[in-house]
Amino acid sequence: MTSQLLDTVILQTDFPELELYASGKVRDVYRVDNERLLFVATDRISAFDYVLVTGIPHKGRVLTQLSLFWFDFLKDIVPNHLITADVNRYPGSLSKYADQLRGRSLLVMRADMFAIECVVRGYISGSAWKEYKSNGSVCGIALPKGLRESDALPEPIFTPAIKATSGHDENISFEEMCKRAGPELSRELRDISLNLYKTAADYARQRGIIIADTKFEFGRTPLGVTLGDEVLTPDSSRFWPADKYEPGKAQDSFDKQYVRDYLEQIRWNKQPPAPALPQEVARRTSEKYLAAHRQLTGRELEV
Repeated sequence: MTSQLLDTVILQTDFPELELYASGKVRDVYRVDNERLLFVATDRISAFDYVLVTGIPHKGRVLTQLSLFWFDFLKDIVPNHLITADVNRYPGSLSKYADQLRGRSLLVMRADMFAIECVVRGYISGSAWKEYKSNGSVCGIALPKGLRESDALPEPIFTPAIKATSGHDENISFEEMCKRAGPELSRELRDISLNLYKTAADYARQRGIIIADTKFEFGRTPLGVTLGDEVLTPDSSRFWPADKYEPGKAQDSFDKQYVRDYLEQIRWNKQPPAPALPQEVARRTSEKYLAAHRQLTGRELEV
């Protein structure tokens, strides 16, 4: 991969022919028509709930192409919202943007999304570790005594979350999920999520990657309960290199932890404006994303 390609970042998108449906920290979503949306993954990166002014080369392509890999790999477990990622099959009005969209966009079915984030944890880390240290449980699930940070759990656990008014994810109990979404749907989403995680984690371990935890999002389409958004990427999951795994401490990872560590090192107060990243930090972070894609899919990124 040339240095010119590595220096290319897309932080904003602009398709005047389409209505901007939603814009998140990474993705811009456009309305194609009443049934279809266009998802475009930029190279933006967020940390501590703020989008940084520095982009990560090829990050959006990694998120998109890893999601494509997993949509195909897991399609027998649950339907997904993907229509196509082939820009040649996009609406004709977008043909002039083909180079910009190729490799980082998805044409998808519009879904009525459920307001629950379906988190599955196979290892204890992050907010789950903090909660366990405080009261010995996670989302109301009692766990064995004596667990160390990053230990494998006896069995993966389902720990749903919601978006709080502050914008942060807030863990809730399964009982609370049942009150919000209904017991039947809650059980269905829990069982699908655990099945997806176990299937993906078994495969990833064979490729030398531990999926410590991950987040799925579902909605309803004419296909029924449908997997949407991104799937099993370094932004929605903790990926650890299996050959460096050592429980009892925080782990090296393939995600944006490198960026978080840098921001902690410079003692940013986590208030706006967010600082820019040095080129070396952006480059090293890009390499981690690219390595995760290569290791999981067995192929180079489409650029």
